[in-house]
Amino acid sequence: MSDDPVVLADRDGSGIVTVTLNRPETKNSVPPEGWTELAGVLGDIAGRADDRVVVLTGAGGDFCAGSDLRGGGSPAPRRAMQVVNAALFALRDLPQPTIAAVRGVAVGGGFNLALACDLAIAEENARFSQIFSRRGLSVDFGGTWFLTHMIGLHRAKELAFFGRVLTAPDVHALGLLNKVVPEGRALAEAYAWARDLLALAPLALAQTKEMLNLAAAGSFHDSVLREAAAQNLNGTTEDTREAIQAFLEKREPVFRNR
Repeated sequence: MSDDPVVLADRDGSGIVTVTLNRPETKNSVPPEGWTELAGVLGDIAGRADDRVVVLTGAGGDFCAGSDLRGGGSPAPRRAMQVVNAALFALRDLPQPTIAAVRGVAVGGGFNLALACDLAIAEENARFSQIFSRRGLSVDFGGTWFLTHMIGLHRAKELAFFGRVLTAPDVHALGLLNKVVPEGRALAEAYAWARDLLALAPLALAQTKEMLNLAAAGSFHDSVLREAAAQNLNGTTEDTREAIQAFLEKREPVFRNR
């Protein structure tokens, strides 16, 4: 087992954090300790006001081949799934916007890792699969929720039952990707979107993200009440006052996350 970290976090000084799965020799499949590392890295980002946008990618030419099953024995005992789920919850609950930059393979938990991000960009030669059924496993890392909510029950069952390999254009056509870009362009496009997000008010973005996530599973009434509460909070922030003043002065706002 390598002593190198499974998960790397690199900051460019602008507010963009690049989180990289760092096992290119296994197509960035994640061992049990890697999920714990990912949860820890994401938890650290969540508490940093200067971390504004997260780009999630994989080292080498691939995104993520899911969990590393090479250890033998039962691949998903209860304790192991608790570790996997802790990483999923840390990613899904992160207040900062997240962008998946997908190259190469994104299969099993790797496919769902991309779906757990707020935005997903893939290179046109990327390959996706809900491969679990072909490994004698059931879907995990939130796939049952993401697929049924994003593409509907019957299409979700088709992807989950057969585990077929899909191209990036196939996945985009299903509505599971925001954008397909030429080979070699996923990271550049993700960073371009990340820079656009840096120009927006962090608290307002965080609240919008949380409300959209909750609305996907909640009622209309609850969603409207959350919108009102969030808007009331926005009105107390310096960033909102700065945005309104900048509008009146016909200039770009400068947000300070307070």
